[in-house]
Amino acid sequence: MKCNHPVMVVLAVLLISFTNRVSLAADDGKAPFSAMVNASGQIMLDRDFRLKLQHLGSWYVADGAASGFHDVFTEASTIEYFRKHQAFPDGATIVKELRAASAGDYTTGANIQYSNSELKQWFVMVKDTQNRFPGNTNWGEGWGWALFKPGDNSGNVSSDYKTDCLGCHVPARDKDWIYTEAYPVLR
Repeated sequence: MKCNHPVMVVLAVLLISFTNRVSLAADDGKAPFSAMVNASGQIMLDRDFRLKLQHLGSWYVADGAASGFHDVFTEASTIEYFRKHQAFPDGATIVKELRAASAGDYTTGANIQYSNSELKQWFVMVKDTQNRFPGNTNWGEGWGWALFKPGDNSGNVSSDYKTDCLGCHVPARDKDWIYTEAYPVLR
């Protein structure tokens, strides 16, 4: 059955035109690959990440500058992808929030450690399989690297991932620089 009604023909042409524009915009390389990265490669921390991302797992560090609870988050789609491919997809975001610890005696035992409200810092990594930001000193080894401090509104305080971030990740080099042992949801 043919439909030659002028209104239907115009609607069909508009629909085809819109569909083509949407697919071209998605393929032109200008669409952001991560909501936490701007066009120049600056990584930002979305302060609502706890509402938008899924909890991957936690680490507890007893002593030192990084002591406290490290809660790690990512997109639900990243978890799905990792379960199927055993790799992080392009644009995957890993946010690690470091909180100070307190201790107390409870019915479950003595000297029970728990995270408190003191935020120490956030680490953010964004997977980049296409080397989008050559020359940017916070991008390399297949990731964008960032460090954010509470009360510092200047953004990423890392000036070079090789000196500010990579050292802690060297033992996880063969796992795409990510320690995945504490992330049971990836299995």
